[in-house]
Amino acid sequence: MPNFDDVELGDEIGPMETEATDDGVEAFCRVWENRKPNRFTDSESATKVGLPGPIVPGIMAMAIMTRLLTDWAGAGALKDLDVVFRQPVPHHKPLTVTATVTDTRQEDGENLVECDVMLTGAEGERYVGGKAIIALPSSAD
Repeated sequence: MPNFDDVELGDEIGPMETEATDDGVEAFCRVWENRKPNRFTDSESATKVGLPGPIVPGIMAMAIMTRLLTDWAGAGALKDLDVVFRQPVPHHKPLTVTATVTDTRQEDGENLVECDVMLTGAEGERYVGGKAIIALPSSAD
C-alpha cells in the first residue's frame, strides 16, 4: 500500500490489463440478477438496440476500474469514483486501466489522493474516463 507522503502529482498507477469475456459478463449479470438475454450477453439483443455486439455493463466497467485502484491502495481506500461512459465497452478486446495522480490534499483529517482514471482499448479507444478519490495513510499515522 502506498504512503500518502510518497505520492506526487503526475504519479502513474497501473497499467492494469484485462479482457471482458462472454463468461465473465454472464457471471457478472447472474450476480447482478440481470436476466438473459440482454444487450450484455446476447448478440441479437445488442444489434436490436444498435450495438455491434454484446457490451460490458457500465457497472462492470466501473468494477474493472475500481480493481486497479484497490489493488494499488487497499480495499477500503477508495472514497469516490465518478465516471463518464464515452463509448460501449466490447467483449473479447484488450482493456487497459490507468490512473494519474492530479491532486493530493488533507481534508477532514484524511490524506486524499485525487486521480484521473481511464479505461481504454488497444487501439486508443477511450471507453470510460473519470476521477477517483483515495484515502491513504501517512507516515505519521
